Amino acid sequence: MSGMQPAAEHLRGAIDLSSLVNRNAPGTPAAPTAGATAAPAAPGASVDLPGLVLEGTDATFSQFLDLSARVPILVDLYAGSPTPGFDTIVKTYGGRLVLVTVDVTTNVQLRQAFQVQSVPAAVALIGGRPLQLFAGALPEDQVRQVLDQVLQAAGQSGVTGTASVPDTADAEPVEPPLPPLHAEAYDAIEQGDYPRAISAYKTAIAQNPTDKMAVAGLAQVSLLHRLQGKTIEQIRSAGADSSDLDAQLDVADLDLSGGHVEDAFDRLLTRFETSDADDRNVIRTRLLELFEVAGLDDPRVVRARARLTNLLF
Repeated sequence: MSGMQPAAEHLRGAIDLSSLVNRNAPGTPAAPTAGATAAPAAPGASVDLPGLVLEGTDATFSQFLDLSARVPILVDLYAGSPTPGFDTIVKTYGGRLVLVTVDVTTNVQLRQAFQVQSVPAAVALIGGRPLQLFAGALPEDQVRQVLDQVLQAAGQSGVTGTASVPDTADAEPVEPPLPPLHAEAYDAIEQGDYPRAISAYKTAIAQNPTDKMAVAGLAQVSLLHRLQGKTIEQIRSAGADSSDLDAQLDVADLDLSGGHVEDAFDRLLTRFETSDADDRNVIRTRLLELFEVAGLDDPRVVRARARLTNLLF
C-alpha cells in the first residue's frame, strides 16, 4: 500500500524515541509498565494487559516502547478525541495488536518526536522502533491492509506476543457527552481549523469563566495556531534578534512545543526583567498561556510562576 513504506527499510531508518520518552518531568516518578517488561517475549507468548486500548502521554510512553518488544502497537496521534473506529478494528485482531492513543495537543514532546504535521496520524511501534503508517482518515478496509502489513513486519522482527486482557477490560465505558462548544472545538482541531476551535473555546469561557477545560484547551490550540505555517529555521533565525519581542515569543512557543519547557519560561522571564510596562503585560499574558499548556501542577510551572510573582512584586 502506498501509505506504508516497506517495513525492513523503514525500521532501519526510524528515529529512536527512547531518549525522549524516558525523560519524565522533574519530580515525576517513572510510570509502571502495563504488565510488560523490556525483555522480548517468546514467540506467541501471552502478555497480561489491562486492556487493548491504552492512553499514552509524554510521562508514560516509555512503557509502550518496552511493550512493543512483545506485542506490536498501533499509535493513534490525534487532537481532542481519538480517531473513530481504530479501537474497534484493533480489538478484532484478538490481542495481536495493542492501540495506544496520544493527544498531541497536550503531549508536545511526543508531537515533536513523531514529527506530527497533521492529525489524525497512525504510527506503529515494533521492538521499540516507530514505523510511519499514514495520516488522515482511511476506509476500514485500507486500515486493515496496513495493519496486516504491520503484523507481517512484526513477525519478521520476532514480535509475535498476544495481549491478554480481563473479560471486562474493554467494555465500552459510559461517558457523558462533551459540552457542545467543546465538541465543536475538538472537531475543528481534528480538521486543522484552529481559528474555529479558538472561537469555540472563547465562547465557552465567556459563558462559564470557571471552565478550566476550556481555558486549557484555548491555550493549547492557540499555541498550535501560532506555530502553524512557521518553520523551525524561520523561528530560530528571527529569534537571534533579542530586541524583537515577537520573535522571542515565537521561540518560547517553539521551545515549549518541543519539550524544552524550562528554556521557554527562562527566555520570557529573563526578558520580563528588563522590559517596560507594555512589554511586561504581553510577556505575562503569554507566560500564563504557556503555564496552562504545560500543566499548572508541573513543577517547572510552579517554579516559573513563583519567579514571575517575585518579578511583579
